[in-house]
Amino acid sequence: MRRLAGLLVVPLLLLFTAACGDDSGSDSAQMKNGAPAITKGAEFGQTPTLSTGKGEPPKELKVVTVSEGTGPALKKGDIAQVNYYGQVWDGKEPFDQSFGKGKPFDVTIGAGAVIKGWDQGLEGQKVGSRVELVIPPDLGYGAQGSPPKIQPNATLVFVVDIVKGTTVPASATGKEVAQDNKDLPKVGTNTDGKEVSVTVPKDVTPPAKLVSNYVIEGDGPEVKDTNTVTVKFNGKTWKDDKTFESTYTSDQTVTWPLEQLSVKGLKDGLVGKKAGSRVLLVIPPDMGFGDKEQGTIPANSTLVFSLDILAVM
Repeated sequence: MRRLAGLLVVPLLLLFTAACGDDSGSDSAQMKNGAPAITKGAEFGQTPTLSTGKGEPPKELKVVTVSEGTGPALKKGDIAQVNYYGQVWDGKEPFDQSFGKGKPFDVTIGAGAVIKGWDQGLEGQKVGSRVELVIPPDLGYGAQGSPPKIQPNATLVFVVDIVKGTTVPASATGKEVAQDNKDLPKVGTNTDGKEVSVTVPKDVTPPAKLVSNYVIEGDGPEVKDTNTVTVKFNGKTWKDDKTFESTYTSDQTVTWPLEQLSVKGLKDGLVGKKAGSRVLLVIPPDMGFGDKEQGTIPANSTLVFSLDILAVM
């Protein structure tokens, strides 16, 4: 969820960007297939450079398959790991790129976490492909732009290498683990992808230390503190047993780079747990938001999570 992600993750310069492109109908050294030509690094995996766009950019999304991969096609809900190079239509230098940074960029297809041009342009593309996206403003940053590098109603052109694709399951699956401690919240064990219940015990003092217990133990690799995880969760405050955020209300996942999680209890509670698992996390205030109020979460709150670890990258 964007609202909770804003609370939990250190803000990043994500690629919410806009682009305009033109199909002039004729190619030149400057244009190819109606898009700015790749002038260097044309092969998959190589760092590309782009020519400046010529003429008026197209009014609709343009997707050019530079080279087609042999992997599965990306579908909504999949996590794609990509490298990208972004430049405005009339620009000469990139405004952003992941090439050369040593780590691909993770994007969940169709989740609305990036600009619409990315979600629409990458869906259906095969893993191992290099594609060029020319994105009109209404599918990018629109009239507001992203100054200073991206002006209002700017057109963005991206070269994107799809390095890997991961299909995300609807729910945790595995072995149910007994929930014997009556002084801890009880978590539902349904695996149908629907809302997972969390019931906080009444008239019980919350634990002073972090609790991270399996509810369903999966069989995937253990989470490392350098990983990125994709999760579903139901988050409550212990004191009033009220949900402050749940991914199930929108039926979407959230992707967290653990190195950027600002809530220590979340990171510590996830590290060492297996992919495919459902865990109960009880996070004391000193490992949560402390004495600071966060939205509907009061200061000095103990946080309770049911959390499905659906994918680990």
